[in-house]
Parts: sequence; structure tokens; C-alpha cells
Amino acid sequence: MRPRYALVCLLLLSFATGAAATRWEERPEWAAEFASRAVDGTMVVYDESADRYQVFARARAETRLSPASTFKLFNALVALDSGAVKDEYEVIRWDGVQHSIADWNRDHSLASGMKFSALWFYQEMARRVGAARMQQWIDKVGYGNRDIGGGIDQFWLGGKLRISAVEQVAFLRRLATGTLPFSPRAQETVRRIAIVESAPDYVIHAKTGWARKSDIGRTDDLGWYVGWVERGGRRWFFALNIDMPHGWQDAAQRTAIARAVLVRAGALPAGA
Repeated sequence: MRPRYALVCLLLLSFATGAAATRWEERPEWAAEFASRAVDGTMVVYDESADRYQVFARARAETRLSPASTFKLFNALVALDSGAVKDEYEVIRWDGVQHSIADWNRDHSLASGMKFSALWFYQEMARRVGAARMQQWIDKVGYGNRDIGGGIDQFWLGGKLRISAVEQVAFLRRLATGTLPFSPRAQETVRRIAIVESAPDYVIHAKTGWARKSDIGRTDDLGWYVGWVERGGRRWFFALNIDMPHGWQDAAQRTAIARAVLVRAGALPAGA
């Protein structure tokens, strides 16, 4: 076989193998989980061991939307590697400004700020990092549309930053495997403070997000729930977003739908 012909054949074979490796499967039956809670949305689940994506409402899953508080995962990584905060335990004093969420009205650390999604804390982290360094990290990672227009402490809320559910999963996969361009220490810290549940047979790393319609120019508020499940030596990555026509009253639907779908996908045991 001539060398050039052999090379062409090898490239074609590699392309075909790569193209077939990752499967996408539409899951219209997941619509029931959204319909039973009277909300519209999408969910993507990536089964790492099977190299398979399962998705409901794929067009929406590929649509970029404001990341809202899911950006705290990225913000924490930047804060650690830029020295904006020493570690997950360093406390920043509350400035006394009252917020509608009671848990925000106290001192916080990187870890507690993540747990209670304390907006003021992570806004302070972003201000300490500054726009120039934040943009450098956004570009280096290739996060969403890479646009931090709208103010250094607002761009992930009512500003111009946008990311899709599919891109959220890609980012989470890199965080979980430690392949983001952040230090191993920063990635390990964020993986740890993102744990929301640790059961005997599974662990969930996750972050919620909520953007008000008035901030993002939508008819309804937007809700996110993104993360991954570790169970039996396997990992499932997921990203859900929903419309929240009743605002805060619909917030609980984010985790409820995600958990129900994760059970359907085999990531969580029945009844979890």
C-alpha cells in the first residue's frame, strides 16, 4: 500500500472511530419530569464510562444563557489562583448590608459562600481579581461566550456572559478530572466545596443558579442546577436549566427534576 494512501486511510479510520465514540441519545420521556412540575427546560447527562450523552430538549441544551450562580465554581478557581483569597477557610466580614436571603447576612468564607450561594462574597472575589485577570482566565478556559461585559461584579448575572448546558458539562468534566488550566490545589478545593451530598454509595458535587427575568431580558426567571454524581467508580455529569415563571416558588424544581432524571439515567439509585 502506498504511504500516502495508507495515511489517508488511517486518518479516515481515526475520524470515523472518533465520530462514533461519543453517542447522543434523545430522551423525550424525560419531558414528564418537567411537565409534572409545570416548567419548561432542558437537561443533559453525560455518562463518562459509556461516553454517552443523554439529553432532553437538545436545541435548548445548546443555547447559551446567563450562568447566574453556577459561575461561582469558576469564580472560586480564579479567586484561589489569583490570591484574592488564601484558601476556602479565609473569612471575609459581612459589610452589614441587608439581603433578602438570611444566610447571606453574616461573615462568609469561600466554602460557606459556595454552600449558601452568598452573592456578595463572590462579587467581592471578582472585584479583587479585577477585569483584566478575569478576562485572561475566561479566555484561557474558553468559558461560554467569553464576554464579561456588564461590570466586574455583574457580568455573570445581568451582564453579557452566556454558557449553554452542553458547555457547562464540558467545563465540569475538566474540573472533575483536574484538566482545567488552574492549579491542582484550586481544582481540588473547588471539587471539595462543591459537594452537596455525600451518601454511603454516592457523592454529588453541584451548584444551583438563579437569574431574575428583569436582569436577563427574559419572560421568566431562569434556574440552573449543574454538577456530577460519583457512584460505584463511575461519574455522570449533568446540567439542567428551567424557566421559573413563579420565581422563587419554582426554585425547588431545579433539584427535584435533576434528581428524578438522574435516577432515570442510572446515576442515582431509586429513591435517592
